[in-house]
Amino acid sequence: MGTLLHNGVRYKGTKRQLDNIKKFDLTQSYGLDDAAKMIKELANAKFDETIELHYNLNIKQKHSIRDTLVMPHNVGKEVKVLVFAEGDFATAAKNASADFVGSDDLIQKIKDGWFDFDAVVATPDMMPRLAVVASGLGRRKLMPSPKTGNVTTEIERVVKEFKAGKIEVRGDKTGNFHIVVGKGSKSELEITENVLAIHRLIIRNKPSDLKGEYIKSLTLTSTMGPSVTIDHKKVMV
Repeated sequence: MGTLLHNGVRYKGTKRQLDNIKKFDLTQSYGLDDAAKMIKELANAKFDETIELHYNLNIKQKHSIRDTLVMPHNVGKEVKVLVFAEGDFATAAKNASADFVGSDDLIQKIKDGWFDFDAVVATPDMMPRLAVVASGLGRRKLMPSPKTGNVTTEIERVVKEFKAGKIEVRGDKTGNFHIVVGKGSKSELEITENVLAIHRLIIRNKPSDLKGEYIKSLTLTSTMGPSVTIDHKKVMV
């Protein structure tokens, strides 16, 4: 590990990371196209780095945002989908290639500490049974909700959407959102279009009674790289 003073900011990192930082002025904000190009250049580790979009919003807890969208491009991660269903609904889930399908058996596994899945879908009749694991699923932002469309009888459609790249956008209590938008191997266009899709969702969810500026900051970052600040006022939606 070493240090680098660049454009008035001191950075710490490996030689590769510091060499990357020397190429750019990371104290500035950039248009989305330039930011996508920069983040791809910065994501040059020996593995396929994950690229994330980070928002800090001026919202209070009463304005909590929770929404879903199907990304224009798969973010490069295989999504493991768990479905709580029985009978014909369970058959539909299996036909849609859900990774785990069941009811009380899966609830017991979760009670025992198992969380090896990325998305949860449930039929309405299963929801009362999930009360015993609601806190565990909730802490991991996995609890199904009618608001986000994953409490449904349209099991096959919803599972296929998750497999195709449907994500849930949900922030923490301080207005921070961390959303995977792709891998370093994705094209600049794919990253840009995924960011735009998320940005439209964020703008759509702006609270009507909000006072002050809505978006405090917007950045792109990769697994092993520094953050690139996006000038959110110039992002065309």
